[in-house]
Amino acid sequence: MTTNTKVRYKMHVKKGDTIQVIAGKEKGKVGEILRVFPETSKVIVKGVNIKTKHIKPQQEGESGQITAVEAPIHSSNVMLYSTKQKVASRICYTINSEGRKVRMLKKTGEIID
Repeated sequence: MTTNTKVRYKMHVKKGDTIQVIAGKEKGKVGEILRVFPETSKVIVKGVNIKTKHIKPQQEGESGQITAVEAPIHSSNVMLYSTKQKVASRICYTINSEGRKVRMLKKTGEIID
């Protein structure tokens, strides 16, 4: 018996996080996450993995366009980045003084949330 529910993967990054690409042709680039896809475990990063998209003309007499759009990359190829200390780091989860679970960079001890 198979159910028709989508699998949502637990991801170490969220929308708005600053990340560094650690693998692939865009390796070393730093950017902000614009969108997260938990179903496919992919993210869209601002200024990373730019593809050209050809858009057909919609109305009569209108010309077509070529636009640059960011394509998704796999979340395993990105790592959270500290803008203060300019270093990429893994994350761990800790409890802060108010008793809330927060994300912390392992290398710097910087709290993200």
